Amino acid sequence: MRAARLLSLVLLLQNRGRLTAGELAEELGVSVRTVYRDIDSLSGAGIPVYGEAGQGGGYQLLGGYRTRLTGLHADEAESLFLAGLPGAAADLGLGEVLAAAQLKLTAALPAPLRDRAGRIRERFHLDALGWYREQDAPSALAALADAVWNQRRIRVRYRRWAEPQEVERELAPYGLVLKVGVWYLVAAVDGAVRTYRVSSILRLDVGEDGFERPDGFDLAAHWRDYLTTYDARRLRLQASVRIAPALLSALPDRLDAALVRAVEASAGPPDADGWVTATVPLESVDLAVPTLLALGADIEVLAPEELRRRVAETAAAVLGRYCPAQAYGRAEDGSLSSSPADRVAGSARAARAPNRSGCRCGR
Repeated sequence: MRAARLLSLVLLLQNRGRLTAGELAEELGVSVRTVYRDIDSLSGAGIPVYGEAGQGGGYQLLGGYRTRLTGLHADEAESLFLAGLPGAAADLGLGEVLAAAQLKLTAALPAPLRDRAGRIRERFHLDALGWYREQDAPSALAALADAVWNQRRIRVRYRRWAEPQEVERELAPYGLVLKVGVWYLVAAVDGAVRTYRVSSILRLDVGEDGFERPDGFDLAAHWRDYLTTYDARRLRLQASVRIAPALLSALPDRLDAALVRAVEASAGPPDADGWVTATVPLESVDLAVPTLLALGADIEVLAPEELRRRVAETAAAVLGRYCPAQAYGRAEDGSLSSSPADRVAGSARAARAPNRSGCRCGR
């Protein structure tokens, strides 16, 4: 650890020129006293570090002390500084390694390439997270990454959706995938390759036994195939819907890509009001109801009947929560209506009439 820090200190001085002890301490995440000790160690080892006291002083390397890396074109050097995701590297326990590697690369580049690499960092930033999400950083991730790298079998206790929810599995970990901030483990179990969400691993034990990866196993290709089959497997409910023009143009921001593609492929010509009828694949009635209600009044479920009924019931319940006195219409005989359709109709009538406070529900 100290050897790596000493090397990083030298590379910082080589890349940036003169730096104060405070600046070096902040970059290295150590105390100023530790920087003083490290400077003494470097000087004792023959590294030409020179210190100057007073305002504007600091430490710097003398005598053109520098290493160089040849053979890289400008575009190649720039691409290397775009390739890293610091957050992901830190999750895997490689944050310091990545920082040291970038320092080494910067230090070894000739001055023109070093300047271009600096401009890349100033102008481009890669953020792999989706909106409204935080980085998923499970505690077991670093140990899991080590098992993947060293091809060690693991035993996990895993929480899943199906019953029994907690199961134990012995796995051969093939690789890790980061998708929109969530880590997944691709591993072999009982002769099949399966995918596990790392944050759902409750306990991880890394064994001493190794395993052989299949010849030619391509993690990226496997992941692409997995996503295709996953969508086909989960989207088993076919719903017929009518979509308003305003919602149709906003669908890419409101639904995931698989559903948007299905709408684009199945949408018929607009009717007299500009609405189109399309078929949307959904997971189940239970999961489809909140998805469709989130789209508001610009979508109407036509089929299946169970889904249409559940959407109507849930919409009536929501209106009843906010306008309980008017949530139920009355039948022709004066009794309270009880069917979902009647409740929705009664709620609509109530929404058009002022309540006691003078407001209009639903407005």
